[in-house]
Formats: sequence, C-alpha cells, structure tokens
Amino acid sequence: MAGLLDGIKVVEFSEVIAGPWGGMMLADLGAEVVKVEPVEGEPWRFATPFSGSESRWFISLNRGKRDLAVNLRTEEGRSVIHRLVAESDVVVVNYRPDTPAALGIDYETLSGLNPRLVYVEATAFGRRGPSAHRPGYDLIVQAVTGLLAADGKTSEAGVPAPTSPPVADYGTGYAIAWAAASGLFARERSGQGLKIEVSLLGVALGMLGYTFMEMPGLPKPDATEVLRQAWRDGRSRAERDRQRSETLSRLAAVNVYYRCYETADSVIAIAALNNPLRKKFLEVVGLEDARLEDRGLAEGPEATEIGVVLVALAEIRLKERTTAEWLEAFDAAGVPAGPFNTAVELVDDPQIEANDMVLEQVHPAAGRVRMLGPVLRPLGHETIPSRPSPLLGEHVDELLKELGYSEAEIVALRSSGVVL
Repeated sequence: MAGLLDGIKVVEFSEVIAGPWGGMMLADLGAEVVKVEPVEGEPWRFATPFSGSESRWFISLNRGKRDLAVNLRTEEGRSVIHRLVAESDVVVVNYRPDTPAALGIDYETLSGLNPRLVYVEATAFGRRGPSAHRPGYDLIVQAVTGLLAADGKTSEAGVPAPTSPPVADYGTGYAIAWAAASGLFARERSGQGLKIEVSLLGVALGMLGYTFMEMPGLPKPDATEVLRQAWRDGRSRAERDRQRSETLSRLAAVNVYYRCYETADSVIAIAALNNPLRKKFLEVVGLEDARLEDRGLAEGPEATEIGVVLVALAEIRLKERTTAEWLEAFDAAGVPAGPFNTAVELVDDPQIEANDMVLEQVHPAAGRVRMLGPVLRPLGHETIPSRPSPLLGEHVDELLKELGYSEAEIVALRSSGVVL
C-alpha cells in the first residue's frame, strides 16, 4: 500500500541519533531515503558494534534507507551528490553550521541546483550566536538548557547526573520529520522550495514547558534554582546535599499524586493530576488530604508537612498489595496508573502486540530483528518497512547506475576512493 510520502525522495546527511531518527520516520511513511555516509562509515555504526560496522544503535535508527558511502571532500564525490540532489525533494542535514558549506551541501549550493528543494537543517545551538560553532550532543544540550537539572538527579559527588535516554536527540528527530512534512506541504502551495532550521537547543527548551517562562511579579517555579545557586557559590558538598534534601522534601508534597510507589511485588506509577483524580486515588488507598478541601492549607506553610506525611502513609499502603491488584483497583476507579517495566520486557507485551507496534525484519548481519515499527499509523496508508538498516555502502552501485553512471565510471570512482 502506498505510504503518505510515496514518491518523495529524501537525501540524508546526518549521523548519530537526531538526523537518522528523523530520516527513518520519513522512510516509515513511504519516502525513498538515501543515507549519505563517509566512506569510513558514520560514528554510530561503531557504537558497541556486534559485527564489523554494525551496531544495535545503528540498526535501530536507519531502517528503510539505501546507503551511499561517498567522500564529499573530493570534487568527484560532490558531483555525485549534486546529481542526486537535483532529482530529490528533501535534504536533511544534521552537522555543525560550518560543515555543509565545506562539503558543498549547504542550502545556497543545493537550492541553486534544485529550486524546489525542501532543506531541513538541524544544529545543536542554532546557526547564530556565541555557541553556534560548538558541536552539541544530547548531554551537552541538556546541561545548557536546564533539562538536566529539571528532576534534581545528582551523582554521589553532588553534580548533575546524565539523563537517559537522549530525549533532546530523539525529540529533534521528530522535529526534523515534522519540518520536512511541513516544508513539502508549503511547497505544494507555493511551488518553491525552502529552508527550515531546527535545533537541539530549541527542542530541549520546549520540553521544559512552563519552567522556561518569565512572568514579572511571580516567583520562578523552578525548584532546582536552590541547587544551582549552591554550585555557583561554591558551598560545601554537605551543605549542597542538605539543601537538595530540603528541596526534594518540599517537592514531595506536590509529587504525592505523581510518582512511583513500591508494591508488594514490584513498582507502580501514579499520575493523578487534578483534584477529582486525586480524590479517587485517596479513596482507593484509604487516605485523606485536607488540602483538597481547604485552599488555605494547600497554599500555606502546613502544605509541605501534610504532603510529607501523606507520602509516607501512601508508601506503606501501596506495599500491602501486588501491582496487579492495585491496577485492578485503580482501573475500576478511573485513576491513571501503570506498571513499571523495562524496554526488554515489552517486545512480547500483549498491549504492544495488540497495536502491532513490533516490526520483524531479517538483517544481513544481525539475522532476525524485532524492533519498534512505524510511530505514525495513517489509516489506509500504512506501510510495512521491508528494508532493514543498510550495510555501509550497500547501495553504491545501484544508486550510481540510477544517476546515469556507467560501469566504467563506477569502477573509476571506487578505485580512486571517492565511493566505497
């Protein structure tokens, strides 16, 4: 069945996570995606590889694509790419701002070859400003934006602890696919191509929601400001730990209805985000919260003390029954709840299977692979990706022949190191 992007040709210049994830989502929707790599392969092929230039990371981010391994630092290599781009619809670039021009794949060059081109450029910090030149990875961007400090996690040394998975990277991948689809829609209206910029910086700030907001006259809601000020002032680790403990204690009053609890056999997550749901939660576990009926208590100094006591009581109650028993009770009452799982457990989960979320493919190096299928499910236009992630340079000959290169020309390009 034809996908929503059937007939759309995408050229992807990217590596690691954000760009490849965005390109794979376009492929899942039926687009023909060509991944352009250096002849030595992109770095994520070698992130804990299990066989040569193949790794779990790479396979999870690059299905549905064809691979063209070419040296863009040669005139002949750029000529190959320019011929490819001239008959394509979308280009995705995920490099530092100065890299595209150095490789001859900048917007000005490629749009001159193809005025209808939708050019999506993802950078770490945007193209302008004092940090634009810096390479950016998920951890760096999380640290810079405050995303890393959002939940107050620290190491034993008292410094911020990395957050996993790399949410800024994956979020930027979604933004790349969104930008490409929006650009194609705009081109249908205008007949002209365009350039769309996205950045890890902007995506990470977007994930912070209302905390990235200034409202004159109101206090800043970010509780981690206390911790950051302690680091800036160079206070002792003991004092930082004490302040962190106090800060988290204050947060406990808010989080009593939005947290994980240990049960008799595992862990359960609760998310009661409004008063009707909170009252249902209390009824199920057999507790009371005076703050729900008295606004003065909810906003007064007693709120924290009530919350800390309530958390302690709820922790005791939740340990009295199994997760399955609590889920049955919460479902009956309409309280949002769910079991704590690890990703490995979910491949055979009945909920996952019922929604056809697992895709099975045969990879030439890995063999049978079961992984997450397409994220979007357009009814009546679903596609089943049949192509696993490509081997390095797997489609060089095929793509060059489609571009009009003769056998002799392909042999010459390969012998000179222009292509793999």
